[in-house]
Amino acid sequence: MAEFSDAVALDDVPPGRSTVVEIDGRKVALFNVDGTVHAISDNCMHAGQSLGYGIFEGKVVRCRGHGWRFDVTTGCVVGVPGAGVPCYRVRVQNGRVQVSMT
Repeated sequence: MAEFSDAVALDDVPPGRSTVVEIDGRKVALFNVDGTVHAISDNCMHAGQSLGYGIFEGKVVRCRGHGWRFDVTTGCVVGVPGAGVPCYRVRVQNGRVQVSMT
């Protein structure tokens, strides 16, 4: 069974917005796509830039470093099959976003 860690209040990640949290010593980018929160590793696999502070539209975030685009619902690089960053399970309980790193 997955263990979930408390990350942030749901109100702190409104639809169309993103934020970065630290869980178990790892930075995690949270994205709210139409009311559903998704979590991926915050570090771009190309240059290590923050994805949570990238340019976020729809369900895609663009790294500010070199422009790589990631689907925030899967962690996959757009247009590059098999490439991507870790994607984590998310749940919301009592108005809090919780993330499973396993």
